Amino acid sequence: MLLTSRRLRATLLAAASATLVAATLPPATPLGIGDSLFPHLGNPGYDVLAYDIAFTYRGSNTKPLDAVTKIEARAARRLERINLDFSHGTVRTVQVNGRPADFTTAGEDLVVEPAADVEPGSRMHITVTHTSDPNGPADAGGWVRTGDGLAMANQADAAHRVFPCNDHPSDKAYFTFRITAPSELTAVANGVRTVKVWTGPTTTWAYRTKHPMATELAQVSIGRSAVLKRQGPGGLVVRDVVPAADREKLEPWLKKTPEHLEWMEKKVGRYPFETYGVLVADAATGFELETQTLSLFERSLFTGGEFPEWYVDAVMVHELAHQWFGNSVSPGTWSDLWLNEGHATWYEATYAEEKSQKPLETRMREAYKRSDQWRADAGPPAAPKPPTPGEKISLFRPVVYDGSALALYALRQTIGKDAFSQLERTWVREHRDGTATTADFTALASRIAGRDLTAFFAQWLYADRTPPMPGHPDWRSTAPTAREES
Repeated sequence: MLLTSRRLRATLLAAASATLVAATLPPATPLGIGDSLFPHLGNPGYDVLAYDIAFTYRGSNTKPLDAVTKIEARAARRLERINLDFSHGTVRTVQVNGRPADFTTAGEDLVVEPAADVEPGSRMHITVTHTSDPNGPADAGGWVRTGDGLAMANQADAAHRVFPCNDHPSDKAYFTFRITAPSELTAVANGVRTVKVWTGPTTTWAYRTKHPMATELAQVSIGRSAVLKRQGPGGLVVRDVVPAADREKLEPWLKKTPEHLEWMEKKVGRYPFETYGVLVADAATGFELETQTLSLFERSLFTGGEFPEWYVDAVMVHELAHQWFGNSVSPGTWSDLWLNEGHATWYEATYAEEKSQKPLETRMREAYKRSDQWRADAGPPAAPKPPTPGEKISLFRPVVYDGSALALYALRQTIGKDAFSQLERTWVREHRDGTATTADFTALASRIAGRDLTAFFAQWLYADRTPPMPGHPDWRSTAPTAREES
């Protein structure tokens, strides 16, 4: 057939081109960066530089919030599609570099197809208009419904239940939050406040981080809150956010934070962020959480009377210690979680020893008795077993807390207190605002100790059974031996 019509020829050419394009792109699939514990978390091909997230809260913590998430990123390779982690909201529109983009979902990914491919090394600006739904299983993470509003608990893999993101701690970025809420409520977020605009029935609050942050550490709280400020070491602004009705009842606990900060700074060096404080939520979470610059605590920890004062004091130090170990220095993979929790537990236990006469050695001896069983149940500290399906919080087992602090105790026994102290200070200084792995820590420890510690770490971090404790040959495990098990 002769194609004598220019218009017909152009129409057929366009159709053929569309067919070819469709043929070159396989069906959308969820991606991931290959983390052994959360294989579909994170996305390859780009590095997020900054998030700007706006939420509109209309007074009910059971209704989805309207939201706009803006992402500035740099492409590491040519991108025909961009995968974002997002699973718990309705996506309305997506733009890439100012142009409308097609999108679909695959698993827990939002898969975006920009109008034009993104070239390697170029910056891309992604704008997603969506909702953010606070409903769902309480133990799934993301938004936590409180007695008067909302807070966030995104660890380990739940930030993408709140906003589209590259949800892996290896891709840290700067954050700006803009929260619009009824004026009788108070909105707070990580970092420092930059804007507060009152418009009568609603108020818009804006906060910005001065240091990069992992998505799992994001925090936004909305409620009938009092914001209390005091001064920490070196003029640091300490900002606490508490239920307004409880401000006097909580003051005996809140006033402890400046001393906690001074104690930690003597151990490992200057506090690494722009502010710090305690966020007390009227919610039953079953945990406390080191969200960056504003650690989340259950109200009942302070008001329930269930725990002795020395224990609550030490838990506050645990979450504070995470600001150095886990927040400023974030894990390269989730198998490096022991670096977060082992160190936070170490300083929690050390504080209890120094301030409340709870001997560290006694706690470590008890941990040693149980360590073999912990390893059997959950794997060794640096090679943990995946979380139980449907119970991702089960990643946080005893082996990553006292079992990992036990490895640090063995290290101090091996290299001495002075070298151990130097290691801790050097670790947080050299990796500040970055990510680091177990291999980075073991290499630094060998360098500071002046000898190869490969064999030591192979046993303490990766072996199925706990090695003999240096300096304590009498310590024994109570776990059954392989012969006894059979």
